[in-house]
Amino acid sequence: QLQASGGGSVQAGGSLRLSCAVSGSMFSITSMAWYRQAPGKEREMVAVINSGRTTHYTESVKDRFTIFRDNAKDTVYLQMNSLKPEDTAVYYCNRALDPLWRWGQGTLVTVSS
Repeated sequence: QLQASGGGSVQAGGSLRLSCAVSGSMFSITSMAWYRQAPGKEREMVAVINSGRTTHYTESVKDRFTIFRDNAKDTVYLQMNSLKPEDTAVYYCNRALDPLWRWGQGTLVTVSS
């Protein structure tokens, strides 16, 4: 089960930290990702962290977003800085590789200009 939280409404340039608690097994050895889906668009992967804490980001969020994990809490985070209106979306976490788990509800991030 995936429980994302931390979304909200912010002005451009603001920051938010998203959290995703993962229930189930083997979190510490699972590559995790944050995804987002903007209105009318396909869901896209924005950040990945593997079990060794190596990270990768889609170009549009590089140098602004940071993904990190706390294996003791089975939680993955997304620190989002310098937010832009185009970051407005519902954000989800899930495995980075197939097979994905069932999607949780996600958390809505709204950035106003």
